[in-house]
Amino acid sequence: RALINTELAEPLLAVSIDARNLPSHLTRFPQMLDEVRSRNIQCDVLYLDANEATLLKRFSETRRRHPLSTADRSLAEAICDETTLLGPIIDLADLKINTTHLNLYQLRDALKFRLLNKPEPGTAFLIESFGFKRGMPVDADLVFDVRCLPNPYWKPELRDHSGLEQPVIDYLSVQPDVEEIFQDIFAYLNKWLPRFAASNRSYVTIAIGCTGGHHRSVYLTERLGQVLQQSLKNVQVRHRDLS
Repeated sequence: RALINTELAEPLLAVSIDARNLPSHLTRFPQMLDEVRSRNIQCDVLYLDANEATLLKRFSETRRRHPLSTADRSLAEAICDETTLLGPIIDLADLKINTTHLNLYQLRDALKFRLLNKPEPGTAFLIESFGFKRGMPVDADLVFDVRCLPNPYWKPELRDHSGLEQPVIDYLSVQPDVEEIFQDIFAYLNKWLPRFAASNRSYVTIAIGCTGGHHRSVYLTERLGQVLQQSLKNVQVRHRDLS
């Protein structure tokens, strides 16, 4: 209510909500969010999460007490209680980021990339290359596995180049299977991404994966980004595993 009734000196404001907020307030969150948005205040809900093992490890390493833990409630039970309490917020989140495999600097970069690169209203599409050997992006909505394609890594003269560089581009662009999978993925995305946008999704992440995330997935992600930017707004390209 203070947010609604206060004239903000700054155009941007972040409000943090966690398990320390009273449960009664959390159950009213959907109503409060509707009230804020009814005043024409643009509001995005970001939900940060991690798997239970990671949360247990973080609390152990920092030696911090979970706000819901008590003498007769273990840390694992407190984490479970917290997830239940935050249910109304999880369901309304515009963007969910799983921080299990992120350090503070990677989380900072992910937030900057997703929140600061959305210049226009509507659905923001992120096309992201990655390597399976480092795990799939946990926030991906669609995942395409391109490890079946010829791998430039096994060409000594191409190994140290990435899918952004001309030697790898020249090699992959003449491979029939590469062109065929590109056309198939593009046809699928070109048909269905507008449907995602029509359903009022704020963010959609499309992940393209190869073994190391340096060659095939990078090449295809770049090409897909270029063609989709011609028909869709807010298309971003990111290469997770390129240094």
